[in-house]
Order: sequence, then C-alpha cells, then structure tokens
Amino acid sequence: MTLQRPASVTDAFLQRLVSRVPSTSGGTWKLTEVYTGEVLVELPQSTPPDIESAFAAARAAQHEWASWPLKRRLAVFDRAHRIFVDNAVTTTDLIQVESGKNRRMAIEESCDPPMVMSHYLKRAARLLAPVKRGGPVPFLTTSTEIRQPKGVVGVIAPWNFPFATGMSDAITALMAGNGVVLKPDNKTALSPLFGIQMLEEAGLPKGLFQVVCGEGPDVGPTLIDHANYVMFTGSTATGRVIGERAGRNLIGCCLELGGKNPMIVLDDADLDEAVQGAVFGVFGNTGQICMHIERIYLPESHYDEFKARFTAAAQSLKVAASYDFEPEMGSLVSPEHKERVQAHVADALAKGATLVTGGRARPDLGPAFFEPTILEGVTQDMLAGSTETFGPVVALHRYRTVEEAVELANDTEYGLNASVWGGDLKRAESVARRIESGNVNINDILATAFASKGTPSGGVKQSGVGARHGDQGLTKYTDVQNLAVLKKQVMGARPGQDYDAYVKGMLSGLRMMRRTRIR
Repeated sequence: MTLQRPASVTDAFLQRLVSRVPSTSGGTWKLTEVYTGEVLVELPQSTPPDIESAFAAARAAQHEWASWPLKRRLAVFDRAHRIFVDNAVTTTDLIQVESGKNRRMAIEESCDPPMVMSHYLKRAARLLAPVKRGGPVPFLTTSTEIRQPKGVVGVIAPWNFPFATGMSDAITALMAGNGVVLKPDNKTALSPLFGIQMLEEAGLPKGLFQVVCGEGPDVGPTLIDHANYVMFTGSTATGRVIGERAGRNLIGCCLELGGKNPMIVLDDADLDEAVQGAVFGVFGNTGQICMHIERIYLPESHYDEFKARFTAAAQSLKVAASYDFEPEMGSLVSPEHKERVQAHVADALAKGATLVTGGRARPDLGPAFFEPTILEGVTQDMLAGSTETFGPVVALHRYRTVEEAVELANDTEYGLNASVWGGDLKRAESVARRIESGNVNINDILATAFASKGTPSGGVKQSGVGARHGDQGLTKYTDVQNLAVLKKQVMGARPGQDYDAYVKGMLSGLRMMRRTRIR
C-alpha cells in the first residue's frame, strides 16, 4: 500500500538513533513500518560482550551521577519535561511507524514520561531525604534511614507501550541516582532511543543511560546477570523466567505481567457511558494494553441492550492506517501477533463460541490489521477464555446476581486490572473491593488508575510482583542504609554491675517507655 511516512522520520534521523546501540557482531534486525511492512532501518543486535560493556559504561557514569546533589539531578528532569512536551509530535511519529497504533493513542503515550517526571519532581526530595529515627535507648541513640541507589538498573520494556514504559520506568531509576541499561523490543526500539537523546539534551550525563537490542533469550540472561535490579513489563511466562534468574542472583525485580481483565456492568449503570468505556477498554490500542478488557459481565436485564449498542459501536469504528487523528483503531504490532489473535478467535469458534461481529484479518488495510471482534459463549477450555489474547477481541457474559459476577471476574489466575460500572458509587465501590486485582476502576476502564501517579499500580496473583508509581515507584530503586549512632556506652551491663540488676533495670525501662510512649 502507498502511505506517506511522517516527515520527521527521515533515514538520517533513524540512523542517528540506532547508532546508539552497541553491536560488535555486525548483526542487524530489520525494523519495519507496521502499516506497510517496509523496512525502516537495520537495528544493530547486541552480543553478550556488548551488554557487559554497556553495563561497565553505565556503572562508571553512575558513580559520578550518584554523587550529584539531588537538586542538581532533578534539574535535569525539570528541563527534560519541557523537551519531551515540545517534541511530543516527533515522538508520536516514531511510536506510530514502529507500533502501528492509531495516532490518538500514540500522542497519549508520549505524555506519560512527562507526567511521571512532574509527579516525582514534587515527591523525590522528600522520599530520598535521610530520615532520622529514635534508637533503642532514648536520647543516647539514633538511627537514620538513608536511601542509596542500587547501582545500574536493567529495564526490559514491551512493544505495546515502548516509550511510556521504556522511559517512565527508567526516569524514576535515574532520579534515585542509578544508571540504566534498557532493552526495548526489537520491533519498537526507535521511540525509546529518541527518549534517551532528549534526556541527554536536558543534561543527563552521556553513558549513564545505555540501550542494548536483541531477542530476549539472547540478551536477557546477560542483562539480568549484570544488573543490580530489574524492571520488566511483559508476559507472565517471561516474567517467571526473569524472576527465577533475579532470585538466583539475589537481586530485586519488579514484574508487571499479563492480565485477563474483567468489566462488570451493574444494573444501575449508565449504558451510554458503559458502552463508550467498553469500546475504549476493548479496542483502544487495538486491544494491546496490559490493562485492557477481555471479559464483560452483564446483568441479564441489560444484556441484549448493551450487546446491541456495543456491537453497533464496534462496527462503526474507523479502522485504518493513517498518520492523522481520524482512525479510531490502528494495526496490531506485527503479522505474527495478528496470527496469534486470529488463532484465539478460531479456537473459540471451533469449540462452540458464537461470533457477534468481526473475527477477520484485514489485509486490505495492512499486513497486521484485525477487525474489532465480539464473541459470546466463550468458556475456560478456549484460549480466548483462559489466556491473554492481547488483541481487539472480547467475550460477553451474562450474570444473574452480583455475587455471581464477582465470582466470574475472579475466576482467573490473573489480577492486573478490572472495571466496575454503576450509578450508586458506594455500591460499585463495594463490588470493586471484592475483585482480586491490583487495579480496579469505577466508571472508567484503566486511565484513572494508571494515570494516578501517586498511587502504586501493579498486579496480584499471576499478574506481577511489585508496582510502578506511588512512593515505591521511586524507592524500589534504592537500598536502605541504617546509620545508627550510640552517643554513650550504655548498652549492656556496666563493669562490675550485677547482671540480675541489669536485667531488672532493662525490663523496667521497657515498661516505662511503653507507658510514656517514648518507644
């Protein structure tokens, strides 16, 4: 197909970006424009020695970076905020050409790192400041909690939001005084590379933020073995492998993994709003959002009406390959992923599910396009009923009681995100609290939870370990040093003191401190 690439995405620009990737082997990977399948640039592939060199360079730069006063480090991100916002259109161009998502979603993705910067620019000084606490003996002892950077953090970013996760997760690690080695997905390495360029323009020391590229099995083990901490976003299967290796190395990790996210519509919900929310929740980013909706539970009294409205809305979506804001849904990330999504639909239909609408690839639009798809009769023995499809596909289900809806929503090994819609907010909140999920949105799908940068966002059950955002989104990249001071030698029995008398005095002191609440 003929499609004019954005003017900012020149061959010279792309070559400058990929020149940052270390590769001594000369091996490359063909990074393609998703809408057309045409090669954009040859992406260098890093070898284990390249990765070791990247960590060595980041570690050398990190020693100086960690010695900077926090105010000086934060000033870099204050400048970076402006640069990221000023270059949002170019970032959006890169996100689109490499991922195939529609422009509306791409511009929103470009806004996430500035939002993260803005939040932690306000919180970092307090979170990273030493905190003096009392010691065991009042007035004569102190204990100070000191936050030290871990060293060099390995960030493994996914292809569905390469800029938002690649940059935002790295930014907090850098603010805390760490270096970073980022491994983006081969398919979506361009926007993170541009992000590093912008951070260095803002004053980030060169060498502190490294990037390595390659397939996961080729790059991942060496990256984990040289990191002091790992931040990973991706599938549950890969998360288990990363967690096991991190555990063997006795380093921490944060894992945001898969989801099979439910939406419960209560009988007092505004159906116009619920349908509009479901359209975004299912088809936003072509269904390639970790927190998107794959299961919708509807009361029998509203099932047919919701189904009719939702189906009409799905069928009216404008799906196209375009670098303007007109399309409401774009492409899947690759032909290979399209085949996975199509296989889930075919499996469901073969096992008795009913196709309400969609269900077909759209090669006339591009090599990885797939129609907005709604299914009924999906059961746990189907791929689309038990595992993450990660595409524009959803299953509709009826329920008779709210208790049944909650039970069905919780009938999964995942627990990343959920959505509850209702007119009575207290009732909806009561339902939401019973759902086994790290994030639950009321009268919204995911944006309210994920954009609340002050509150941790993570998964439970098989959807992850740890969280991004909130205070722990920054402090997880630090080690705590306990600096304790004894001003006078009063610990233990004094020379010549009867030990029985010492014990009586010690126990009496504990009682007194409890009564007076000193300790």
